[in-house]
Amino acid sequence: MKALRYSSLLIIVAILLLSVVAYHLRAAADNEVPRVQLNTDNIAPRPIEDLTSKSVPRDYALAWQTLEQALEENQTGLLDGYFTGFAKQDFTQRINSQLKSGLHTRYTDRGHKLEALFYSPTGDVMELRDHAQLDMQILDGGKVIYDEPMNAEFTVLMTPGADRWLVRQIQATSGEKP
Repeated sequence: MKALRYSSLLIIVAILLLSVVAYHLRAAADNEVPRVQLNTDNIAPRPIEDLTSKSVPRDYALAWQTLEQALEENQTGLLDGYFTGFAKQDFTQRINSQLKSGLHTRYTDRGHKLEALFYSPTGDVMELRDHAQLDMQILDGGKVIYDEPMNAEFTVLMTPGADRWLVRQIQATSGEKP
């Protein structure tokens, strides 16, 4: 009888542990940073430093991750970490419009191919072209009212902050909105 209770208890503990592991794996997948590849072959007028060549794609990926979350949850404060200037103003305005209309936007990010075009001589701005693959849904409450896969192209200006690169401006060059 005691052995039966002990084995039942072990089974319950194992199920609980598996549930916790599954939850964390799902949460990690939901928080996955988008894939970003950076090509610096044609950058001018100065070459890109090794650390910058690692920081820019990392910070751009984190910017998209926070943008996706901000647009889905309609939380402008999430933009503070990776956006500044016109980009932050534009996305803040978009989120405020979504709040008024009761809508939110969900992106599924399938990756970005960044091409570095310009790196200022003083190192205070970098111009990039982003070839992005995204799936965009616009939702009214929980109901999808618009769904479209997108191959979009953006012109992006990034500027260094205290400890990361920030998106200062992002402009669609192929008619789409980020």
